[in-house]
Amino acid sequence: RQYVEELANKADTYVSAHPNAGLPNPLSETGYDETPEQLAAEIRRWGEDGLLNIVGGCCGTSPAHIKAVAEAMEGLPPRRIPQIEKACRLSGLEPLNIGKDSLFVNVGERANVTGSARFKRLILEGQYDEALEIAKQQVETGAQIIDINMDEAMLDGQAAMVRFLNLIAAEPDIARVPVMIDSSKWSIIEAGLKCVQGKPVINSISMKEGEAEFIERARLARRYGAAVVVMAFDEQGQADTQARKQEICARSYKILTEQVGFPPEDIIFDPNIFAVATGIEEHNNYAVDFIEATRWIKHNLPYAKVSGGVSNVSFSFRGNEPVREAIHTAFLYHAIQAGMDMGIVNAGQLGVYEEIPKDLLERVEDVLLNRRPDATERLVEFAESFKGQSREQVEDLSWREAPVGERLTHALVKGITTWIVEDTEAARLEAERPIHVIEGPLMNGMNVVGDLFGAGKMFLPQVVKSARVMKQAVAHLIPFIEAEKAASGEAVQAKGKIIMATVKGDVHDIGKNIVGVVLQCNNYEVVDLGVMVPAAKILQAAIDEKADIIGLSGLITPSLEEMAHVAKEMERMGMTIPLLIGGATTSLAHTAVKIEPNYSGPVVYVKDASRGVGVCTSLLSPDMRGAYIGNLKAEYVAVRERHQERQTSGKRVSLEAARANGLKTNWLPSPVSPERAASLPLPAGMPPAGTGRGAGGEGYTPPAPAMPGLKVFRDYPLAEIAARIDWTPFFQAWELHGRYPRILEDEVVGVEAKKLFADAQAMLQKIIDEKWLSANAVIGLFPANSAGDDIEIYSDESRSQVAMTCHALRQQAEKPAGKPNLCLADFIAPKDGGVKDYIGAFAVTAGIGIDARVAEYEKHHDDYSAIMLKALADRLAEAFAELLHERVRREFWGYAADEALSNEDLIEEKYRGIRPAPGYPACPEHSEKGPLFELLHAPENAGITLTENFAMLPTAAVSGFYFAHPQSTYFAVGKIDRDQVEDYARRKGWDVQTAEKWLAPNLGYSN
Repeated sequence: RQYVEELANKADTYVSAHPNAGLPNPLSETGYDETPEQLAAEIRRWGEDGLLNIVGGCCGTSPAHIKAVAEAMEGLPPRRIPQIEKACRLSGLEPLNIGKDSLFVNVGERANVTGSARFKRLILEGQYDEALEIAKQQVETGAQIIDINMDEAMLDGQAAMVRFLNLIAAEPDIARVPVMIDSSKWSIIEAGLKCVQGKPVINSISMKEGEAEFIERARLARRYGAAVVVMAFDEQGQADTQARKQEICARSYKILTEQVGFPPEDIIFDPNIFAVATGIEEHNNYAVDFIEATRWIKHNLPYAKVSGGVSNVSFSFRGNEPVREAIHTAFLYHAIQAGMDMGIVNAGQLGVYEEIPKDLLERVEDVLLNRRPDATERLVEFAESFKGQSREQVEDLSWREAPVGERLTHALVKGITTWIVEDTEAARLEAERPIHVIEGPLMNGMNVVGDLFGAGKMFLPQVVKSARVMKQAVAHLIPFIEAEKAASGEAVQAKGKIIMATVKGDVHDIGKNIVGVVLQCNNYEVVDLGVMVPAAKILQAAIDEKADIIGLSGLITPSLEEMAHVAKEMERMGMTIPLLIGGATTSLAHTAVKIEPNYSGPVVYVKDASRGVGVCTSLLSPDMRGAYIGNLKAEYVAVRERHQERQTSGKRVSLEAARANGLKTNWLPSPVSPERAASLPLPAGMPPAGTGRGAGGEGYTPPAPAMPGLKVFRDYPLAEIAARIDWTPFFQAWELHGRYPRILEDEVVGVEAKKLFADAQAMLQKIIDEKWLSANAVIGLFPANSAGDDIEIYSDESRSQVAMTCHALRQQAEKPAGKPNLCLADFIAPKDGGVKDYIGAFAVTAGIGIDARVAEYEKHHDDYSAIMLKALADRLAEAFAELLHERVRREFWGYAADEALSNEDLIEEKYRGIRPAPGYPACPEHSEKGPLFELLHAPENAGITLTENFAMLPTAAVSGFYFAHPQSTYFAVGKIDRDQVEDYARRKGWDVQTAEKWLAPNLGYSN
């Protein structure tokens, strides 16, 4: 109150001096005629939130307003300022918080002209688009920060840095991670700081030019809001000993925190990693000096971080990759234990510390830890035996000579089933009781797997293979355990029990199964209820099993509403256990806005399998649970606020205005045959058939199908389909990110991607040769015309009977001049124009027969093969859809009879026409599949059925529509307003509430 009254006095003075400067009353439209008492009463009615929102505006208006605020605030406690943990908080489009509990942070080094010959060549040649692909690959393969360096004598580094950063800003896949602007020239760094988004890192500043310049650049860094890498470098040169490293870092820290006011958590020290084993005695302690300096920094310079270029340490062994890998792995093992937070690391040159051959590890650590005077000579001599060898050639079967416990751990980490029954039996004979084998060596091995996966040193396919080994071992032990009468009822103590299910109406479960495998690998008991599970069954199972957590999965958008229903039921029943949300259509925003408000217990969005273990650990830990849930709820509040701001700030136009701005096409009557259409002259900008989509559309005459009506395909040759597979999504299903075929050579995931691809090729060949699956399809080509935003599909050429009405949605976002608000109906000629147009429809599957095969794998505890089969069936279904679309264009409709595109061109969709599917961005409403399946008689003709929420069975299925118009293109409807929802409900014969349910993800307002 005192503060507000002081403001009031100042306002009195101001108003006296400027009698005509008053601003309108923000609380009323009536001006200044209210008394302070009246205003205070009005403010109190608004409540505390309203008060906090207006107090800033009141302070500059009039004395009456300020006094009113003072009276309204009487007795109200001030807002509690939350205690925010100090952490290095960086960001691209997404945040990266590096705190005390963070794992090691990988800095991608390949977008660097000094670190990548290919990147340097592309930048010098001006091929920035291809250079962007290198940056994108770094992010896809696990880089959490991307280092960008343009220091090249033949290059205008400043212009190149600005251009590259501006290009990155337009690439969300790259821009989501923070940028490390790396240069020895401050002018290049500052140019980059002026255009980079988010919170970047400067690499680097130092005291090599003295304190004055160091302070000036630190102050500029703080003004730009960047964290800084501080090199251990001063006026006398780079720090090489532990004492010098500590001295320079301490001095830098003192200057930055006391003189500049730099946040200590944004200081990242690089105490210089130098090469060891050079033959120069003074270099022998370099690795120890770095490790011990790191330990000292973490204990004496609070909140500071430590980084370094790891590849420097093995420089003496260039060309000997197995030895370099061992050096990097062992060095990081000791440096991370000492407190190293991040580093520029080639993850492809990292192994598993425990898997380094003991004789090699001994010699490497002798060098790194400077344990004996002849360490260098011994390692150089020993390294000769590895020259020219690949990692695979180095591996042998010497692990079979180890004790049985170590053999089990090795088999689990490597996913080797060959000797698992034999070794499990050997362990059982050594153990007092069979249960001790599970509690001892098997669980120890799975703990290693969990730790390596959490540290980013194992990838998802490896973890699923480990689970297969574990399950086969346990299956061998179960009869012996059950035979022990004295052990009746005993079991291994799990970390927690989790109920998992795909919700009612949905049948997709690959992601759910992968999450379950990863959790089981980390000693959680998972009760998987399967697919299409009603809420009542899920909740009753949680009660009966005394579950600690419920996990829900779903792929189709109606599943989002079902998840919200489950949350409401949990609240109604008074449950308190955590609820996990996952699946392709789920998101943090949807969880925060639509699900979490329905349940007072913890609701957690789990983005992918790699995060499930950390989430469950935090939720079930007595020490971590409170803070984790508190932070989560605060994050959801912030997400809801941002969502609300976007809802209100996103510019949309009325449905009427959007329709007026639809795609304009000059339709010409008299449909002609494809042959006649190919001979007609086309206006400028429209390509001939088979050469891709055009920008034109003026004077377009729709070609009639060469083979109208339905066409059924049963048991289509799988070998022909397999040739059209797009493999990139296959790797993404296994959380290996990168484009095929480049991913096979990727330095981070390439080795594992090759193994996965080899396994996939072997199973695919069996699927084809042994006819494991059948591929069925039905397509149809029909007369059609648009009627507003609907598309009427007719039974025959008389167009007198409507066989199906496709209800389309229109973009309502405000568009720049010249950009239309698209709707699928725009690509079909309007019926009142007298032009006869056509549309196609399809439903395909490659999943007939899959259930029996999957059940057989699961019976033999082989999750890896079960998931592999499902992933391949999905790829075959998509390839089948691609293949039939090509045949439609060339044969059955025939508007692109001369099309000649490669498989790569087909994957890139360089053809004319589109095949949008209900549930996807251009037609996001799933219930449209109902009449589509009736039109095609899909159950009878293709063996594909629909669930109550319009998910397809088998799950390896695709359905949708064919459009031939040269301007037809894929687009996202995006957010729509209430006027279109009401219009859509009217067209569908629904009430508005039903329409809002099915269109929930697209609503541009809160319902």
